[in-house]
Amino acid sequence: QVQVVESGGGLVQAGGSLRLSCAASGSIGSINDMGWYRQAPGMPRELVAGITNNGSPYYGDSAKGRFAITRDNAKNAVYLQMNGLKPEDTAVYQCKVAYETYNSGSYYFGDSWGQGTQVTVSS
Repeated sequence: QVQVVESGGGLVQAGGSLRLSCAASGSIGSINDMGWYRQAPGMPRELVAGITNNGSPYYGDSAKGRFAITRDNAKNAVYLQMNGLKPEDTAVYQCKVAYETYNSGSYYFGDSWGQGTQVTVSS
């Protein structure tokens, strides 16, 4: 199994910054895209940012110009630097890891999600 653990959430005032971290561990052959999603109460989960295995980032509209995603393949980790936080950014942020495993000559694909880390932005 692949385990995903996030950290770095917390309470900040509007205009502040947070850096979220996510690390994957377990039976991993290779990791493809990694990304950050968020979900506020009563709202659907949405993409915040993603990054390919070659380091190419992509962002949801809410994150463009404010957030930056990076990854460290040696550590199976992905990070989200969030600047200029707004109250509307308040949500549970989850890390998603898309991975491949290799067993008995076959490829297996899957997604693993972290438990989530709470980000709360006060006005």
